[in-house]
Amino acid sequence: MNRLHKKRVLPAAVLLALLGGSGAATAVVNVQCPGDDGSNGGVAGDAIIDDPTVNPNARCMHLTAGDGFANMSDGNPLYTFGFADKTGSAPGDAIADGILAARWPGSQIVLDEGDEFYLALTNVGTVIRPDLFDPHTVHWHGFPNAATVMDGVPEVSISINMGSTLTYYYNVVEPGTYMYHCHVEATEHMEMGMLANLHVRPAQNRLPDGTMLGTHMHSNPDYNANRNLDNPLNGDKYVYNDGDGTTRYDAEASLQLSSMDVNFHDASLFVQPLPFALLESSYPMINGRGYPDTVLGDLEMGPPVDDADGKVTGNPGEILNNGDVAQDMGSLVTVDQGEKLLLRLSNVSVDRFFTINAMGLKMKIVGTGARVARGITDKNIYQEVSSFNFGGGEVKDVLIDTTDVAPGTYFLYANELHQMSSWTELDGGMITEIVVN
Repeated sequence: MNRLHKKRVLPAAVLLALLGGSGAATAVVNVQCPGDDGSNGGVAGDAIIDDPTVNPNARCMHLTAGDGFANMSDGNPLYTFGFADKTGSAPGDAIADGILAARWPGSQIVLDEGDEFYLALTNVGTVIRPDLFDPHTVHWHGFPNAATVMDGVPEVSISINMGSTLTYYYNVVEPGTYMYHCHVEATEHMEMGMLANLHVRPAQNRLPDGTMLGTHMHSNPDYNANRNLDNPLNGDKYVYNDGDGTTRYDAEASLQLSSMDVNFHDASLFVQPLPFALLESSYPMINGRGYPDTVLGDLEMGPPVDDADGKVTGNPGEILNNGDVAQDMGSLVTVDQGEKLLLRLSNVSVDRFFTINAMGLKMKIVGTGARVARGITDKNIYQEVSSFNFGGGEVKDVLIDTTDVAPGTYFLYANELHQMSSWTELDGGMITEIVVN
């Protein structure tokens, strides 16, 4: 089925799925979140903390797991599974809000060291494939859980069935760059899109004003007394608790490197055997988009175009995903000359290594696998590179010092030529821009 015919079929398929699922709901969504009692004008159970005095360190979030569509840069919509942030949805509305709301990639999570994180996950089912009854989990990749029951690996923990909700608890003790994904039928669900960015800011960000770190004086006032959990920290920021200020940065960007196989996703949509052994990257992407869509802003996904040319008019997320925008994260990076830029890079491909280059910029790898690059004698072993190679499941923390960099536009991209274009060799590819002002 070509792209134009597929796009004409999809709206009818979505409508039928929604109509077919419009019967009486029997599921009960039960979100656990300290202080979420509706006392501050909210709704109890919406994962928004109304009374922070119950647990000052608590952070809450409510994700749904379901299906949807993501539009590739050449106009081809692919069927996906994914996570969506439905924090703020009342318990009685969460399933309806989460149907066909899959994000690609999933909603980003940003935490601080010392947080107690309550993450509720509701499985809303796959309405485009009502024959599937897949459970889902959240696996925080690389995080040292104290108990396997919260790890999301189905063999040793809990899987969440359709219509059910589970609240995960994490005592956030390790800063760094991570990712999270579903670990049920992991190759299938990850290839289908159940992957997302996650990072933890270190306690070193909250040191009192004037604290010396090596030769660097920390200038961020202690914000603990008036903590605002909804806003990033002001002042000095570090990748890790480095003790010497060497991982300080001014601006940051989280970039998820990935790829999707058109044949695998179409086989899932049209209820065909899944070609696991033949997985191949058809659409290399950064934050769920191929170039030039990568450099559009958050929530944007390409200009409106004529359907006669085989492309959907308007935003495919709004058309195909129950009013939600599927690919809501751009990856254009901007920084002022003289600033230090942190790139939090994760490779979530299930079948590819990527070699990453930033032409004209010197990259310094200061951490990998959510660990600062330190030797056994506590010596920094940072690597200055022009390119680096990393595989699926790996993360890299990369600093770029723009002090001596001329203002202009620089490209961050995968070195292999076939990863710089889409399956149809039209728009697309693992390319984005870093703009130095």
